[in-house]
Amino acid sequence: MVPEESSSPASQSNSSALIEPPRGTLSARVDEKGRLKLPAAMAQYLEAIGERQVFVTTLNLQTALIYPISVWRETEKMLQEAGEDADVRADVAFVANHYGEGVEMDAQGRVLMPTTLRRDLELEKDDVSLLFYKQRIEVFGSKVYAERLRAAKTNLAEKVGALQKKGLR
Repeated sequence: MVPEESSSPASQSNSSALIEPPRGTLSARVDEKGRLKLPAAMAQYLEAIGERQVFVTTLNLQTALIYPISVWRETEKMLQEAGEDADVRADVAFVANHYGEGVEMDAQGRVLMPTTLRRDLELEKDDVSLLFYKQRIEVFGSKVYAERLRAAKTNLAEKVGALQKKGLR
């Protein structure tokens, strides 16, 4: 996914060239101190868009999410909006803040995963898979990633066929 030019952190920090986010699923590990060493492509992307500050949380109790702080501010603003689903938004915001923490990526490209988050999502001392999606980094523990891959493969031919009718190449 390429960030939208008008609202993405990439376009705000470098209007002369669109900074491409990392693609593909990348591997990493959460060390014994709870630090996640981001793959070089992800750390370089955050650096390039000027975002060393991140918010690390979960919204679904399955995957950890690493938001560039500017993207988290937009998400936080949406969660605080009033409306018919204000209670739902409040609950999601409560969970995000319970598990979340603002941290700074260090010089080695490491991000400290909050203790409660990494324990409840079983990320401690685990190999993880990272995917850049919707302007954030999704962190999958090995069990959750295997299940997500299995689910994605189910009826894949039909899924691809339906999307080809909608323009998938």
